[in-house]
Amino acid sequence: MTVVLKLGGSVITDKDDPETVDRAALSAAVSAIAESPVGEDIVIVHGGGSFGHHHAADYGVSTTEGTHDVDGVQAIHGAMCRLNAAVVDALSGAGVPAVPVHPFSAATRDADSDLSLPTAQVTTLLDEGFVPVLHGDLVAHAGAGATVLSGDELVVELAPAVDADRVGVCSTVPGVLDEDGVVIDRIEAFEAVAPALGGSDATDVSGGMAGKVRALLALSAPALVFGPDALSAFLAGESPGTTIAGDDAD
Repeated sequence: MTVVLKLGGSVITDKDDPETVDRAALSAAVSAIAESPVGEDIVIVHGGGSFGHHHAADYGVSTTEGTHDVDGVQAIHGAMCRLNAAVVDALSGAGVPAVPVHPFSAATRDADSDLSLPTAQVTTLLDEGFVPVLHGDLVAHAGAGATVLSGDELVVELAPAVDADRVGVCSTVPGVLDEDGVVIDRIEAFEAVAPALGGSDATDVSGGMAGKVRALLALSAPALVFGPDALSAFLAGESPGTTIAGDDAD
């Protein structure tokens, strides 16, 4: 069974304190991954949290607004590489054969904002027994310089490329919440939950929960959104939190 797992940036960093890793939370997530039955059949994506998002906000860069400012590009990408190194180091220290994959080196958006992400590197690394670790990043964008490539976009591109059986999004909340703060068990159409979905509580340039749900509905594999305490359960094959299954999902 192949799994694509996204660790939300707010899960592994203190999102309100620039470039601060939440060491306890990262350690807990890494332990769950290291002890899971999934083994090496996993691709990990992590968000930007307090690393990428603060710099992107400072330079006015988002998934739709780009920059030609080289200082901004270096600040945003550099921060994400530092966070990625922290995640890979933590995984490696727990015995997970993790290796970094930096999307900015390969991905592009065309003038119509359509994303192209070569995935042969990721699939080959999986076949060779590695655990690829990608991250939200910048992307070369025709006519816009560089824009943000969110972790949620990466998940949508990677899941079909690696023929994922399951997709998990580990967030700071126990699932997608309705207007009363109750976890929604299953989502099959965005319109049904649109009134309940807003942005994230801290700086986020990639669309918040609404963006996550829209992206995950496009997948052919079922996706689950859950909190950190449910990560082990998800990796064990259970279905915690909210299941998101669009028309194309199995």
